[in-house]
Amino acid sequence: MKADFEQPETSNKKQETTLSLALSGGGARGIAHLGVLAALDELEIPVGRLSGVSSGAIAAAFYAAGFPPREILRLFLATNVVRLTRPVFSRLGLLGLEAVEQLLARHLGSHLTFADLRLPLTLVATDLVAGESVYFDSGPLLPPLLASSAVPILYRAVEYQGRQLVDGGLLNNLPVEPLLPFAPAAPVVGVHCNPRNREARIPTLRRLIERTLHLAISANTTPRKAQCQLLLEPPELQQYRPLSYKRGPELFEIGYRYTLQQAPALFALFNE
Repeated sequence: MKADFEQPETSNKKQETTLSLALSGGGARGIAHLGVLAALDELEIPVGRLSGVSSGAIAAAFYAAGFPPREILRLFLATNVVRLTRPVFSRLGLLGLEAVEQLLARHLGSHLTFADLRLPLTLVATDLVAGESVYFDSGPLLPPLLASSAVPILYRAVEYQGRQLVDGGLLNNLPVEPLLPFAPAAPVVGVHCNPRNREARIPTLRRLIERTLHLAISANTTPRKAQCQLLLEPPELQQYRPLSYKRGPELFEIGYRYTLQQAPALFALFNE
């Protein structure tokens, strides 16, 4: 765990340029990250390191562990989402994380560490008590991964390293900070799956809550978008709700097609 980011040591040896990816949260819309990663693989654009939050943390963790994006999608589509949202009605959250933890442990392994990953990865969570973002890039992977995606009120906070941790998107929904010390040698690409729908309809209380959270979280991404050398933000995602998990294949295709369309801008990063 760390809160500050030091400039990496420089070397006279020429290294291959790779992209640094920051993957945002966004609920079901985060499935689009898998399409983005699949397109980058198809374009043979190398990814050197990742950071992620919430659904972006899950996509980044599986990819950093070596899972092909389409295989991650297949695993997700085979998952019983209802089981993952089984209510517990505790005093600190409506849902338990036990089923989510079992799912992640089954595919990633219960003892996987950050050091075991094929790519450097940083996950961000929110410390509810201290009111600050906390960054993890070493030690066991599962506790920070669960914490990063524990939506407040919906899921119980994760107790880890003496902290009460919840979804990192609450304070930082586009975690570019761990990647900036490596730029511009490793261009920072933000993948934001929460474009704002300026024509959204709000007919119910549930939609009102979704919209309020969306606007509040989106505010913390604005300055971070400006720090990216390239921002990938598929506009079609604005038509999808955070819980549209049944539309996973569509969300994947949106991220995939959009990234292929951005190929000229992506390749240009290697010529700067």
